[in-house]
Amino acid sequence: MSVRVLSLLFATLSLPLSAIAQTAPAPLPATRDLTQDAGFKAQQAAIEAAAAQMPNTGRAKNVILFIGDGMGINSVTAGRILAGQVRGQDGASYVLSFEALPYTAFSKTYSTNNLVTDSANGISAITTGVKTINGAIGVTGDVKSKSCDGVAAARVLTIAEQAKLSGRSAGAVTTSGITDATPAGTFGHTSTRNWRSDADLPPEAVAAGCTDLARQLVQAPAALRLDVAMGGDLEDFLPVTAGGVRKDGRDLTSEWKAQKNAAVLTGKAQLAALNTKTAGPVLGLFSKGDLPSPLDKPQDVPGLDEMTAKAIDLLSRNDKGYFLLVESASIDKWHHKNDAHRALHDVDELAKAVSIALAKTDPRDTLILITADHSHGLTLSGYAPRDGRIDGVSGQGDKAYPLLSYATGPGGEHAHTGGYTAEETEALGFTNPALFGMPSAAHGGEDVPVYARGPQAYLVRSTVDSTYL
Repeated sequence: MSVRVLSLLFATLSLPLSAIAQTAPAPLPATRDLTQDAGFKAQQAAIEAAAAQMPNTGRAKNVILFIGDGMGINSVTAGRILAGQVRGQDGASYVLSFEALPYTAFSKTYSTNNLVTDSANGISAITTGVKTINGAIGVTGDVKSKSCDGVAAARVLTIAEQAKLSGRSAGAVTTSGITDATPAGTFGHTSTRNWRSDADLPPEAVAAGCTDLARQLVQAPAALRLDVAMGGDLEDFLPVTAGGVRKDGRDLTSEWKAQKNAAVLTGKAQLAALNTKTAGPVLGLFSKGDLPSPLDKPQDVPGLDEMTAKAIDLLSRNDKGYFLLVESASIDKWHHKNDAHRALHDVDELAKAVSIALAKTDPRDTLILITADHSHGLTLSGYAPRDGRIDGVSGQGDKAYPLLSYATGPGGEHAHTGGYTAEETEALGFTNPALFGMPSAAHGGEDVPVYARGPQAYLVRSTVDSTYL
């Protein structure tokens, strides 16, 4: 700065107030009073609530872990919009139940041998605290896929098993088969997630003494065995002669019922009628395989919220506490098929189940975590109107395209002629387009969100490894 400029500045500062007043600029133009703006007021309230939040540094008596399988941040955003729109509300500003929780983070989901994880390592990292190879559950990364060698030495306790050993109860609820990778993350120990019944075991695995996941669930030592397990996969527990797929002739449902006051449920009506005050261990197998989408209106299949409510009622009888895993598995199942509408509806199903848990538990003693095991290649892109449907189109005529598309999957296997119409994209069962065609969409590798409430939830912050959880 020049000496002349400096001298002028100091000269101005030395002027009498009367002189300064004569040279003062004109007053600023009037602006809107934002304290009366609804959106502005809402965010002021949110800031005040956040500032008043006091961390709970105590230890949790109960832990409920919710997994939105394949629920990356794009699934959360698009699922939020869909949930709001089906309720006749503004989708963009709608809030899913778990989005209102006070603590959030991002989780890195890679496995020991892949940048992009599958659900087996994805859940195992969370429930054991160590990552493993894609396809393995409840073991360290030292195992080899499709081999029994080294599995026993690599075995690690899951958080459900640790809960049992501490005198607590434990359970798992899912919309997939109960032997699928995520629920198996509570009880399974295997190098190969697809060994769900003995019919899946190759001869060499049988000869080596490998145990399928259905047997691992039912025949676990009493000190480790789940108290509640609900989902699908009835056929994995029954012999071929009883309509199942087991080749060893075992009826694992009968073996489960050998426990005191144990129950095996196969329908929604049975679940509704269950007396949670007197029931012993409960095995719910509500479909031969995965549970169908609620959009397909199945007759006798309970919703994720109904299973969650019963599981909490059953497990909370234990004064020492419990661990519960709840999975909305179908987010992932439908993303694999590029069926965004059904996938996003299951994000809403997860939010409904979370609402049940929030209402049934006390934040002073129950830690609730919501996260994903991995993401998917879903993209929300385009400039549709604010009130346009999330499953609609952006653009017009030959340039119109769906707001929702995928990086990979069956939607890329067939060329589409001309622009898309809203009538096409909004129809139930529409296959969203994909950049690269393949029979089943690949997972996404980006970090996934984490939401938390309860004791030590304040530790959920920043970007963490999935094993941190």
